[in-house]
Amino acid sequence: HLPKRLSELFPNSVHVSEVALASALDADIWRFATEHELMIVSKDADFSDMSALFGAPPKVIWIRRGNCPASEVESLLRAHANAIARFASDPDATVLVLT
Repeated sequence: HLPKRLSELFPNSVHVSEVALASALDADIWRFATEHELMIVSKDADFSDMSALFGAPPKVIWIRRGNCPASEVESLLRAHANAIARFASDPDATVLVLT
């Protein structure tokens, strides 16, 4: 439900379950994000590793909070909305780590 709760800040956000990728391979999610000009937001280090190998697009926002509720992730994304906007517009940036 995070994309809906954050729609005023990040209007084009989608959750993997909304696009039939909930149980997809990371490579499929990566490809989808690239094709649809989306960033990947994940607590999974695999996407950060993929970014180191392949570069952007897509850009990756890596949430380094471990196991935490969605409300905490929402608060973190809201608190860093300006940094995320700068990251999105920086052509050289590939990964943004939020802790």
